[in-house]
Amino acid sequence: MENKAHAMAAGIFVALLTALVLGLASWLTRETGVRDTYEISTRETVTGLQEQAPVRFRGVDVGKVRRIGFDPKAVGNVLVRLEVDRDTPLTRDTFATLSYQGVTGLAFIQLSDHGKAAPKLVPDDDNPPRIPLEPGLLSRLEEKGEVILERVQEVTERVNTLLGDQNQRRIADALENISQAAGSTNQLVQRMDRTVTQRLDPAIAQATVTLRGVQTTVDRFRVTADQVSTAAAQFGQTAQRINAPGGALERIGEGTDALAHVVETFSATTLPRVNRLAEEGNDTLRSLRRAINELTENPQMLIYGEGKPQPGPGEPGWHAPEARR
Repeated sequence: MENKAHAMAAGIFVALLTALVLGLASWLTRETGVRDTYEISTRETVTGLQEQAPVRFRGVDVGKVRRIGFDPKAVGNVLVRLEVDRDTPLTRDTFATLSYQGVTGLAFIQLSDHGKAAPKLVPDDDNPPRIPLEPGLLSRLEEKGEVILERVQEVTERVNTLLGDQNQRRIADALENISQAAGSTNQLVQRMDRTVTQRLDPAIAQATVTLRGVQTTVDRFRVTADQVSTAAAQFGQTAQRINAPGGALERIGEGTDALAHVVETFSATTLPRVNRLAEEGNDTLRSLRRAINELTENPQMLIYGEGKPQPGPGEPGWHAPEARR
C-alpha cells in the first residue's frame, strides 16, 4: 500500500508539473495585441514558409502566418493568410517578399513599401485586403539561372577552343617571337644609349648654353619692355594732364580763340581805318607830286605867285613847250 501511495503521489506531481509547464507556455505565447487579417495570393513558390512563421515590417516582428493553402479565387495560386498588428503602417503601397533566416532554409514574410504616399489599408475580416508578393532574391536568381548557365557554358566552350592544341602552338610561337623581339629591343636600347652618350650629350650641353643665352636675351628684352611700359605709362599720364580740364590743350584752345577774336576785331575795325589812311596818304602824295612838278616847271611862282594860268592845249595862246636840251 505504501508503494502505491508513493506512485500515486509521483503521478499527481508529474501531472501538475506538466499542466504548469503548458500554462506557462500558453501565457508566454499569448497574443497581447489586436491583429488584423491580410492575404497574399501568388503564383510564386513558397518553399520553406510554414504556418506560424514570423511576419516582419522592415525587420520588426508585427505578426505571423496563420494559414497556407490554395486560392479558390485564382486557380493555381497559393494563398497565405497573415495576422498583423493593427498599429502596423500598412498602405496600398505595401508589398511583401519571401525572405530566409540564415542557413536554416526557413522562410518568413518581409513587408515593406516604396516610400510613396498612399491611403492606408482598411482591414476587413470577411474580405481581407490582399498584399502583392514581389519576387525575392532567390526568385530572381531562379529566373536568371538558365541564362547564367547558358552564358557559363558559352564561355567554357570559348575557353576550350582558345586552349586547343593548335592555339597553344600559336601561343608558344608568339611567346618565342616576343622573346626574340625583346632581345632585339635590348640591343636597340643599348645602341640608343651609346648614341645618346656619344652624340646627344654634347648637343644637349650646347643647347643648354644656347638656352642660357636665350634666357639672358629674354631677360634683357623683359627689362627693355618694362622700360617701354614705364615710358608709355608716363606718356599716358602726360597726355592725360594735357587733355585734362584746365590743361595745356585747353589753354592753347582758349589762346587760339582769343587770337581769332583779335584778328576778327582788327579786320573789322582797324584795317578799314588803315586802308582809308593809306588812300589819304596816296592823295597827299599825288598833290605833293603835282606841286613839285608845277614848281619845277614854273619856279617863279614862288615869287610872283601863280598868276594867270597858262592856256591849255586847244585854248587861245597855247604853245607847245619846247623840247628840253
